Amino acid sequence: MPSLTYIKGLPTPESELNALGFSQMEMFLTAFAPIFRLAAIETVAQLLSSTEFNKSKWNSHLQTTYLINKRHANGVIAYAKGKVDSAKERRSLHIKTLTGKAKSIEIWLGKADQKLKAANKFYSKKNWRNSKTRCGLPLSCSLKYKKTNWQNLHFQIHHKKRKLFLVQNKLANLKVALIKVFIPRDQVFLVGSKDETLGNGIAQWNGSTLKIRVPACLEASFGKSVSAEIGNFDRNINRLPLCGAKTWHLFKKEHSWKVAVSFTPIPVKSQSLDRAYGCIGIDMNPGSIGWAYVDADGNLKAKN
Repeated sequence: MPSLTYIKGLPTPESELNALGFSQMEMFLTAFAPIFRLAAIETVAQLLSSTEFNKSKWNSHLQTTYLINKRHANGVIAYAKGKVDSAKERRSLHIKTLTGKAKSIEIWLGKADQKLKAANKFYSKKNWRNSKTRCGLPLSCSLKYKKTNWQNLHFQIHHKKRKLFLVQNKLANLKVALIKVFIPRDQVFLVGSKDETLGNGIAQWNGSTLKIRVPACLEASFGKSVSAEIGNFDRNINRLPLCGAKTWHLFKKEHSWKVAVSFTPIPVKSQSLDRAYGCIGIDMNPGSIGWAYVDADGNLKAKN
């Protein structure tokens, strides 16, 4: 089932602000984000390398190198893998788009060539003026292009061939070019699990307070954990379950931190009866509304 994401700004109540005007959560995220980014960059490089990626061994490597625990490392790997998969998919779509453009130009050039050949054959006849069939490329001048149709078609063919060369050249380079992945600054990704308490082992939200476990490298400055009163994620139709995996993405945008939670949504309750009771179709127009009612077999029973 697809996931949903709810986003809100990180609240900064006056009671949580320090002498610098920042909350403890903001200070922690600002300190942890550069460490997370370095770990993500190294993970991306490893994923893009030709060597086989062993998640377990790489997790241990991240823990040792950056002094983070296993669950923080899982978030780094999940984030980096998502970035790499997205970059590969974009590259594949770009190649597919350029291939389609090249094929379209080749088809156009083929049709233009056939049109020129047909015109040459038509005008090579001595009595072409008396022919009962018309030519697909009349020998006439265009007021728009200030030249004959023949000249204009040759001009278009010339530019189409140039464009085809550029597209094919770009396509050839793109197939062998290295995939580049951009890792932005000021963000932290904490992957969740349905087997963990409150859906996440290091970021636990009880409906109002978000508590994040601090990695070992920052425990001297922030202690074992930091927390913030972020409130709830109320919606008109709130589909955020109390249980189940919750992945937290904290990022900075427009000089303030945002909190995003991704989750498997609660199924929406059906608001209509089964089709066995029949169906009503509604046609809404600016000046009137029309409707029709049919039974389970599709027979018209009423209308307006």
